[in-house]
Amino acid sequence: MRRPTILTGRRTTHIRRSLAHTVARRVAGGGIMGGVETRHRAQRALERRPCGGAGPAKKAMGFAAVTIAVVASSCAPEDAPSTLDPRGPGAARIAGTWWLMLGISTVVFLIVLGFMAVALVRSRRAGPVPQGDVRWGEPVVIVGGVVIPAIILTAMFVVSLRDMAALSAPMGDTTMTIAVEGHDWWWEATYSDPAATTANEIHIPVGQPVELELTTDDVLHSFWVPQLQAKTDMISGKVNRMWIEADEPGRFRGQCAEYCGLQHAKMIFYVVAQSEDDFEAWLANEAEEAAEPADPGAVAGEEVFMNETCAGCHAIRGTDADAQLGPDLTHLAARGTIAAGVLDNTRADLAEWIVDPQGVKDGASMPPSELSAQELDDLLDYLESLE
Repeated sequence: MRRPTILTGRRTTHIRRSLAHTVARRVAGGGIMGGVETRHRAQRALERRPCGGAGPAKKAMGFAAVTIAVVASSCAPEDAPSTLDPRGPGAARIAGTWWLMLGISTVVFLIVLGFMAVALVRSRRAGPVPQGDVRWGEPVVIVGGVVIPAIILTAMFVVSLRDMAALSAPMGDTTMTIAVEGHDWWWEATYSDPAATTANEIHIPVGQPVELELTTDDVLHSFWVPQLQAKTDMISGKVNRMWIEADEPGRFRGQCAEYCGLQHAKMIFYVVAQSEDDFEAWLANEAEEAAEPADPGAVAGEEVFMNETCAGCHAIRGTDADAQLGPDLTHLAARGTIAAGVLDNTRADLAEWIVDPQGVKDGASMPPSELSAQELDDLLDYLESLE
């Protein structure tokens, strides 16, 4: 009987080194197959490694992202309008549809979350389920995954069609029509009876649907008053019609909702809803021509307006200024804002807009005015008299 070979420590070390050299030569000389084998071994080794959770760096990045999102969501102007704060029947329909969708989504989410919790608890109690035991044709899967979603989506589609039809036409007859034209980057509103033109402010009577005829003389714009109505595009050479109605008096911010160039974000307007008596008084005043200035400073300011570049772009009814390139200034002092809602209509802001319009609204068509201090003061006196 052959005696077993006894390996000493030195002999064992020698064998291990020989095996290591042999493996190295085979891998190096195996070409593609050797490289593939090595990659497969590495892949298997990685697959055997335990999968850990997210590291501290990833957790910190996730927390930072959530924090930034929450902080950014609160960065809005004080008068930022919300579609969920409707002040008219049109916006109320939109908000109602949104709340309905949110309610349905919340219920579905909670149901799915409940099923996931039950499945998790059962799987921990029963252990892993063999692949052959999964039954995809069970009624709960078909009903919960196909039938119920189909019913919900069909119902929401019908509701959406109903609301779209309601938003297309008011419930009652419109009492008046206002032509609104978009420009880069301001708004022009024209009333027909009596005839009046204003800019960046649209006055309407409370509780009465008003038709708007929307168009543009340059690029695409979109008319949007979130608290009153949905968006409507404004297209050059085409008139789109919509209606708005306010349930209560107030001043509602509107915004161009179609990117239209450098100052798109500063193309703001306001819809001012007034009682019927206040609205009629406002419209009657807007239809009047500008009053002759009586104050000496305003008289001198009118001369500055006519002799400088102002009269080459703006109209003031009742004077020789009848240009149509910029907003009508006949009753400028009666407006709440200037520069399409960017600045309040104060003396200081008006002076800033006249002297350096590009600093306020880069790219605006209005050129800077090189006036002396006295000329600027007189011009401000005149413009503030245009009530």
